[in-house]
Amino acid sequence: MSCTWNSHGLPFLPGYTFRDVTKSAFHRPQTLSYRNGYALPRRPTVGIGNDPLLSEQLTQQEISELAFETPDLTYGPFGKRVHEDFIPAHVALDKKALRFYGYFMEAILYSPEEEYRVRPVVIYYYLEDDSICIIEPTVENSGIPQGKRIKRHQLPKNERGEHYHWKDLNLGMDLDVYGVKYRITQCDTFTKEFMESEGMIVNDPEPMPADPYIMRRENPPPCHTTPSTFDNLHKFLNMDRKVLRFFALWDDADSLYGESRPVTIHYYLVDDTVEIAEVHQPNSGRDPFPILMRRQRLPKKIKSENFPSAVMEVSEEEVDEYYSPKDFQVGQRMKLLGRNFLLYDCDGFTKEYYQKNHLEMEMKSIEIPKKADIPQDRKKTIPPYNGFGSLEDSLQNCLRLIPEPPKVNVVKMLENNHKVLRYSARLDSQNPEDEDRRFILSYFLSNDMISIFEKTTRNSGIIGGKFLEKSRVPKPGSTVDKPAYYSPADFAIGATVEVFGHRFVLTDADHYVLKYLESNWSDIPSKTLDSLRQKLGVEIETTQPPDQDGKDYTSHLN
Repeated sequence: MSCTWNSHGLPFLPGYTFRDVTKSAFHRPQTLSYRNGYALPRRPTVGIGNDPLLSEQLTQQEISELAFETPDLTYGPFGKRVHEDFIPAHVALDKKALRFYGYFMEAILYSPEEEYRVRPVVIYYYLEDDSICIIEPTVENSGIPQGKRIKRHQLPKNERGEHYHWKDLNLGMDLDVYGVKYRITQCDTFTKEFMESEGMIVNDPEPMPADPYIMRRENPPPCHTTPSTFDNLHKFLNMDRKVLRFFALWDDADSLYGESRPVTIHYYLVDDTVEIAEVHQPNSGRDPFPILMRRQRLPKKIKSENFPSAVMEVSEEEVDEYYSPKDFQVGQRMKLLGRNFLLYDCDGFTKEYYQKNHLEMEMKSIEIPKKADIPQDRKKTIPPYNGFGSLEDSLQNCLRLIPEPPKVNVVKMLENNHKVLRYSARLDSQNPEDEDRRFILSYFLSNDMISIFEKTTRNSGIIGGKFLEKSRVPKPGSTVDKPAYYSPADFAIGATVEVFGHRFVLTDADHYVLKYLESNWSDIPSKTLDSLRQKLGVEIETTQPPDQDGKDYTSHLN
């Protein structure tokens, strides 16, 4: 068994190794040094604690071989060989493409007139990466989606994974791509020169076959239909952009807030259509809609009399006659789609047209009627009273869409607040059961309302209490247009008050009633005051006079 010895003469065996206490550098020594920017091996150095570095050294045999070796050339430098610059293919063939012209035939199914169509294409072959792109030239208004048919990529040649190369292309051959056969018929000058420079023989070009659809359009078959007597093309060429313009007033007085609005009527001679545009005034408060009636042919006579007047569409089979220029006469009224129009003037071109084509019609402008001559505000009829609520509240439903409460005399309500005139009354009835019934009639001065309270009588069989809530009571014979209501001047002792079909006879009154009426004697008839003085004259001294606050001092009414 062999073993390794260390510097101390001890073998490298377990228990025989010792740490060198004199070693101070524990780094790994560098084996390379840099001179003039080049890495060169360092010469080996032997020192305390350093291992010798190995380097390549020439042996004595190699040195002797170099000493006796004779060079081939004694004088002059070696001849330098000229090398050509290498240019890659993607740089040399960049933006170089071969262009071929061809076509393919598209079969037309289920058509008795044609079997196929010839559609031309342009085939681009890019020499840089052997990719191919096929483009169909776009024809305006063809109705066929055209443009790029196959995007640029390497086209598969067969099932073995091979792709088409420029050596596979030539004139007079079929290029089968994805089930479509493209016939190559022509190429450009660069393509022909490139292929001949590479040693290929370019075939002769082929003519493009004629498309039967294009030939039939250029030479249409003879038509045996009888041509129309009216030449639409001649009318279009002569009447295009020629418009008759009339100035009119739209009479909209029949509506709720009707008025007359200025409009312009355009009659297009090219297709006999009519358009109505509204003339907008500044600060009129109306939305600026440009067109009142869109351009269309206006039916004048309809075959069926029972045909609805407002329809979405009317076909020519349902119309006997349309409006024509002879129907537009300045100074006359005409009805278009349910609207009344007054033609009062026209422009210069319109007058010249009628002078040449319709001599019997005179286009003389008329004066526009003033706003004072046109009834702007009509008297609004109010519907009859339906009996629900008061007259003032029901009237607000007719005046406004959102009813508002009727106006109240605030001064009168504040001055006469809590002031009530009370009267004692009996019911004027033919039934003997109503003879003993007694009522208190209260008149509220703040809002001219009346309430009636029935006093309870024991063993009468009639429940007392509120007979009439606070409400305004009209006099007999008053109308809804001009209603007349009861007032304190009508309440005399012995007078009969009719309240919604019930007749009440006033028998007594409060002392405050006499005092109030005397303070307002100018509005009260003397007959009413005399009846109150005669009734209350005996009891004035024994009854406490009323205060100004209008409190209830009707002890003698109870």
